[in-house]
Amino acid sequence: MHPRLSALAALRLTDPDEKVAATRAISAIPLDGATDSIATEAIRTTGDDLGVPGRPERPLRVAATAVQKRSPFTTEGRAALIHSICHIEFNAINLALDAVWRYDGMPEAYYRDWLRVAHEEALHFTLLHAHLQDMGWRYGDFPGHDGLWNMCEKTKDDVLARMALVPRTLEARGLDATPLIQGKLKRVNTPDALRAVEILDIILRDEVGHVAIGNHWYRWLCERAGIDPEASYPALVARYDAPRHKPPFNLEARGRAGFSAEELRQLSQAQDKA
Repeated sequence: MHPRLSALAALRLTDPDEKVAATRAISAIPLDGATDSIATEAIRTTGDDLGVPGRPERPLRVAATAVQKRSPFTTEGRAALIHSICHIEFNAINLALDAVWRYDGMPEAYYRDWLRVAHEEALHFTLLHAHLQDMGWRYGDFPGHDGLWNMCEKTKDDVLARMALVPRTLEARGLDATPLIQGKLKRVNTPDALRAVEILDIILRDEVGHVAIGNHWYRWLCERAGIDPEASYPALVARYDAPRHKPPFNLEARGRAGFSAEELRQLSQAQDKA
């Protein structure tokens, strides 16, 4: 099967373990030689988005404002925190698979990049879910919100907007939030909290690369369209009602993820004013 159609098949799966296994199987296919390349011809057909994305019945999906806040200084509160990140990573698997399948006409390197992202998101979900189970809970035991996937829906017809507003906007917020979460967990200083810090180290390392992929392809698409990436970004934020940047910012991680010197300067100024 064409790797992009395999990505669609995995995207439609509802069972998290089956989705992880299918994602890993696609990523394990060697793609190093000419005979193993990802053909870039159009594969989209009418109605092929039926069943996208495949998700389990649980967790109950609620508005972001309806997700109950719990203290990480209680065992259940830490479980809810790990569950919320686990839910983000499950959605991120779908996001990466969707980026592989949905957009015809991109270079082969684009599809390779997003297959790698899907594989790493599957690893993140697996690590978090195993840790959650060690704590006595499972994925689906707490509600979750769909902010990440909602933006995928909004940008489904525009790959440039997708690259601008999902990896380099929503996922970049994770670069900012992760060290803050780790700081709280370190203060808790229990074995489960410190294990969560270790897992978040892996996720933060990989997410820098994922945001960098989004930055790369956003700029590549802007260049192809003949538009300035930095000047175009605010208009995309407004058009798709994307979240605005909010400090504090992890400027070091954002720099490694490919944000320009001017973007970092603007973020630094906004942080200083906050």
